[in-house]
Amino acid sequence: MEAFRDACENLNDLVGKSTFGRIFRLEGCGHEKEIKKARFLTEIRAGLTTFFTMAYIIAVNASVLTDSGANCVCNDTKDPTCANDADYNQCLLEINRDLVTATAGIAAMTSCLFGFLTNLPVAFAPGMGLNAYFAYQVVGYHGTGPVSYGMALAAVFIEGWIFLFLSLIGMRQWLVRLIPTSIKLASGAGIGLLLSLIGLSGSAGIGAISASSTDPLDLAGCPSEYLDSFGECTSHKMRSPTMWLGIFMGGILTAYLMSYRVKSAFIIGILLVSIISWPRDTAVTYFPHTPTGDSMFEFFKHVATFRPIQHTLNAIDWQVLHAPGQFALALFTFLYVDILDCTGTLYSMARFCGVVDPESGDFPRSTLAYCTDAISISVGSLFGTSSVTAFIESGAGIAEGGKTGLTAITTGLCFLISVFFAPIFASIPPYATGCTLVLVGCMMAKQIGAINWRYVGDAVPAFVTLIFMPFSYSIAYGLIAGLMTYIVLNTLIYITKLVSGGRIVPEDEDYRDYWTYKPGGNPPWFIRIFKNRSGVTHNEPKEASLHSQITEEPIKSAASEFSRASHEQWVYDKDIGSPHVEERQLSEMPSPRNVYLSKQSSRN
Repeated sequence: MEAFRDACENLNDLVGKSTFGRIFRLEGCGHEKEIKKARFLTEIRAGLTTFFTMAYIIAVNASVLTDSGANCVCNDTKDPTCANDADYNQCLLEINRDLVTATAGIAAMTSCLFGFLTNLPVAFAPGMGLNAYFAYQVVGYHGTGPVSYGMALAAVFIEGWIFLFLSLIGMRQWLVRLIPTSIKLASGAGIGLLLSLIGLSGSAGIGAISASSTDPLDLAGCPSEYLDSFGECTSHKMRSPTMWLGIFMGGILTAYLMSYRVKSAFIIGILLVSIISWPRDTAVTYFPHTPTGDSMFEFFKHVATFRPIQHTLNAIDWQVLHAPGQFALALFTFLYVDILDCTGTLYSMARFCGVVDPESGDFPRSTLAYCTDAISISVGSLFGTSSVTAFIESGAGIAEGGKTGLTAITTGLCFLISVFFAPIFASIPPYATGCTLVLVGCMMAKQIGAINWRYVGDAVPAFVTLIFMPFSYSIAYGLIAGLMTYIVLNTLIYITKLVSGGRIVPEDEDYRDYWTYKPGGNPPWFIRIFKNRSGVTHNEPKEASLHSQITEEPIKSAASEFSRASHEQWVYDKDIGSPHVEERQLSEMPSPRNVYLSKQSSRN
């Protein structure tokens, strides 16, 4: 074992000192911006972990988009869904196989491209949530919606180019820096809670909870034969063998291995549950003797096969005048949900791996990151899939120690391999990865402690963001709810203070997070050009007013000294590379007023 460890260390050192290691800023490369603790084999392991936690998207995305009917034609005059039409169902089967290849192919291409261009450990694939909106609301079940499959793809294609424009002019980066610090922190923790909810659900998790006809959520965990048509357990709750297999082998065992710093804990748990579930005629099999189970097992037995895309490749329909209103609505919805969803996810993942600049609130190569995301969306539509986005399951790889783009590239290569071994990777049960998502959610929830809970104007919007993300099942809607709460609440406080001449202020106002409408870092390039032409400089004159000095104080001075968020330090464990937060006690936190007064006295 010692010889094996020495060999691994020698390989890490060899790769780190090579040109390859210098490109990705691996430890030991000698580059001035080399990333500490970024080791070659750790990045590979992290990429494998990310892949195994999001491999379910190969089968799930194909299944969801197949329900739209794609470009299959229904000629049944009595049943517009053609539910019992043999020819239509055969077409759907062909579409499903196309979408398995398309999903794996676009995930491979975009993850590799993103990792190489940005050097960030974030993987991409068609996003859950938006694919459901695409399939069930825009196109409709089996094409019964207001917009055809081809026109919906056209909306996604145009959305990607709009995103690219917004990224090139710097608006997406600038908008992120405008978001208050507490809401940014709550977004990361909220994504962790959303991941946990996904891991506990039945569609992509262990099935411990489900929707209910009487309550928003209900206890589940029953065998499939006791589920009604709405997915609610009629009896035998918490008696599902597959759920308990996922809990003990994928959850408890993984957490146990993590406690001893076993570096491949996530992969071990996922593989163990998968291998146990593949044999038939067991209580925990993933291939029961049902029509669906038989079809899945037949596909699984192929092991290695390649299915070219035959029906969904470049299926865009540009005749948008057939339904202009519905097309515009779909485009707008895709646009605003995606810009918040993916932008929030990218920022949270960048913060989770510790690369966000505390001065500017931005992360390295953010323009390239957002442009790559935009291009991925448009290219994905050419493959026949809904919007491609950054996956929050990337947090699993980051928690495993991933710090560079090698993690994303490894995940992308795994997706590329899965194009040829789709039967294997499409057969990883959701209950094999469910508890992994819960554990990642636990790690991301550490950011809750860095939220400024001392001031209501920061705490309430952060809490709204925190709870809306999992309960609305949407990162975008969580951000919208938090931002609206922040704007309304703090506007009312400001008006009260203004009307009262500063006599009526919240008792704990001294502890509010620093925020300004002029965020740190450089504004978009077109605004800088406008300022230069008009003769406006970025620096305020020394005789500026007290108000100007306060509002123009950069984040690195005032904000970093009194905001709880700025007192967090992302530290990586030397053994497992897991980020955690070291915080100062609340009693040590200076108020913004004291910070400002101390700075003035020192200047004078």
